[in-house]
Amino acid sequence: MFRSRVVALFVKGNHKALCSLRGTTPSRVLKEEPYRLFSTGITSKCLEKFRSLPKGHYVPSIRNMSTVASVGVESKEGLKLLVNGGPHAQKMVGIWLFCSASWVFSMVILGGITRLTRSGLSMTDWKFTGGLPPLSDGDWLLEFEKYKQSPEYKRVNKGMSIENFKFIYWMEYAHRMWGRALGIMFALPFSYFLHKGYITLPLGLRLSALFGLGAGQGLIGWWMVKSGLEEPASEYAQPRVSPYRLAAHLTSAFAIYCGLLWTGLSVMMPEPPSKSLAWVNGAAKVKRLALPVSLLVGVTAVSGAFVAGNDAGHAYNTFPKMGDTWIPEDVFDMKPLIRNFFENTSTVQLDHRILATTTLVSIGALWWSTRKFDTHPVVRSLIRTTLSMAALQVTLGVSTLLSYVPVELGTAHQAGALTLLTLMILLNHTVRKPSPFLLKSLPQASKKI
Repeated sequence: MFRSRVVALFVKGNHKALCSLRGTTPSRVLKEEPYRLFSTGITSKCLEKFRSLPKGHYVPSIRNMSTVASVGVESKEGLKLLVNGGPHAQKMVGIWLFCSASWVFSMVILGGITRLTRSGLSMTDWKFTGGLPPLSDGDWLLEFEKYKQSPEYKRVNKGMSIENFKFIYWMEYAHRMWGRALGIMFALPFSYFLHKGYITLPLGLRLSALFGLGAGQGLIGWWMVKSGLEEPASEYAQPRVSPYRLAAHLTSAFAIYCGLLWTGLSVMMPEPPSKSLAWVNGAAKVKRLALPVSLLVGVTAVSGAFVAGNDAGHAYNTFPKMGDTWIPEDVFDMKPLIRNFFENTSTVQLDHRILATTTLVSIGALWWSTRKFDTHPVVRSLIRTTLSMAALQVTLGVSTLLSYVPVELGTAHQAGALTLLTLMILLNHTVRKPSPFLLKSLPQASKKI
């Protein structure tokens, strides 16, 4: 009862009544426990009031009340922390989530290299748990014989040496095992943090959904590969994976990455950077413009998956025109009409060009429109960096097209798409609305930084 009363008086700011309990004052508490008290949601203004009180004796039960205070302040003031256990637990969980997001980023890059080197169809079977690679000459010959039965070998790589086969096999094997390693790297710390009680229910549900999506990503990958192991409809067509399944595989990877990154940012930065109500209002204006631009960036990235799925980058290797015309004559040749936007090589590349250009112009307009907004310097810096990245991404795309899609430039272009998406996530996370508790403590205006 004494502990609950101390918490209630402390949260309400009734310092005199708190000091009267057992004839003590909290001055020694502030000396020994300021960081713990701050982590519970108590503001620096409240701490300053405490420091102004006369010195006295230590309150014996103050250390044990941190958890209670955290729950009370969070629910009352609107600040919802995703991690229990204080700043140390918050830092550990945040680093783990950022490492997981970085791992997914590397998976996307490795997947791009696998696709560009035409390695994805080298393994003709799949096991959820994986297995050892070929360890003897006999094992390699057995895998090579399986590959020889595939349409890709018969129509594209007929006569390939076993040494060349080993290269594409190792690329696909590394991609698959890297994904399985990510699952282990995610699951083990997740179990540990759950055991320690660091993970709150909202965070646990969110991470469980991301883990389930990651597990399903392996199934989506095999579903995609299977489409490339089937005989093409035309005897003149090259075997390739379904552009729809490739787009689903890449979009799922992007969704997992974005979810991990956003969650990691929310764990490490429960509140956006805010020093005044004027900056909060400026951030709200930026958010209204940044959301549609972010959607456009995402749609452009997905359209790039259809470019890859249709090998559209190997057609019309000129810019800004497509061959001798601005718009090819066959852009609407397929029936029904909707198929052209996903399966017609000319239309798919034209769409991607238009979307990429529109994205660059939109980000430029975002920068121009927000130049005079009264916002935090971090927000302005993020917008400038995003504009620079968008310009670089368009340059990479044009260079990749003009160079007939070399592996290095194609990989850099795919990495650039995810980097641009990362910056948009950072921007949207930075301009989100602060909690009511923080809003009440902010001045109307703040000194320029």
